[in-house]
Amino acid sequence: MSDASEHLTEEEEVIAPEPEDQSDDSSGDEAAGDTEMDFLRNLFSSSLGLGSADKVLDELTLEGVAEYIKSGKCENIICMVGAGISTSAGIPDFRSPGTGLYANLQKYKLPYPEAIFQIDYFKKHPEPFFALAKELYPGQFKPTLCHYFIKLLKDKGYLRRCYTQNIDTLERVAGLEGDDLIEAHGTFYTSHCVSFSCRQKYNLDWMRDKIFSEDIPRCDKCKSLVKPDIVFFGESLPVRFFTSMKMDFPRCDLLLIMGTSLQVQPFAGLVGRCVCLCVCLSAQADPLFGLVGFGGGMDFDTDKAYRDVAHISTCDDGCLAFAELLGWKAELEELVKQEHAKIDSLAEQEKAGESEGAAAEGSAAPEQEKE
Repeated sequence: MSDASEHLTEEEEVIAPEPEDQSDDSSGDEAAGDTEMDFLRNLFSSSLGLGSADKVLDELTLEGVAEYIKSGKCENIICMVGAGISTSAGIPDFRSPGTGLYANLQKYKLPYPEAIFQIDYFKKHPEPFFALAKELYPGQFKPTLCHYFIKLLKDKGYLRRCYTQNIDTLERVAGLEGDDLIEAHGTFYTSHCVSFSCRQKYNLDWMRDKIFSEDIPRCDKCKSLVKPDIVFFGESLPVRFFTSMKMDFPRCDLLLIMGTSLQVQPFAGLVGRCVCLCVCLSAQADPLFGLVGFGGGMDFDTDKAYRDVAHISTCDDGCLAFAELLGWKAELEELVKQEHAKIDSLAEQEKAGESEGAAAEGSAAPEQEKE
């Protein structure tokens, strides 16, 4: 879940789904260690004036970043994204005053807002979570322009990986595949029985049918609760999050941060693994971004700034501006138009099928009465 991980550690037992098989090489841990040393060298060089840090851009602007990408020197881009990339799709974020998810849970009569994503509370009182899940369930929202910008990075061969805090599956709907994604806080895409002795797996359609029929999902095998594979408070992040970051960040040329204020650990700590250029698209200037701490380490506006760029705008507007500078604006707008049309067409087909099914059931009823 997009906040659950702040109480988690790597040592806690993982009860999320089994990690996918993923190739690694023997130099992964060594490269990660070298990366951390490089980060410390650049950090001390920048903050203490101990030598000169490597400067990547001619100018610390979005224009400078676009020129860097077009130069051919940037081959591996990692995206770090949070709830802010999905708000324009109609999905609320968590902490915004008045409109955030935690500010609008009074109707569930919870002891405290975060309880709705707390594993122990869920096991005793699953009803509030599944009522909320019905409102926010994947399939009711379209990916945003920002999601499709990430897809364009993939199509053009730049995307190394997208690390997401989101559980809405919109990255997948936009066209990213399992290997493209690290769903750090889990996903609705799969579900598992909560019983350690069972752990039966269920797919998105199974869970959707249960939620929209207002049944509390229970395992077909053992009758225990079934929970979407999102990370609750009290659960650890998926193993793949920890293994992949050791492979990905040593190879990263550009870290693109969108829609997250980097307040939740251990996700925010990924920034500390980056020795490359960091670009942050944010709707507001967040003072946390300038801190040199666990999950910070970015410097946008001091005299010692040498690599990081902040672009203050909505995620969609920032991606559109970025695409224009890269010469991709028309392609991105057409991609959004085409993909949204496909989603609308499928929705109409499903709606028509449901109407035909209801009509067939209605016509069959009188025949049964005659019999």
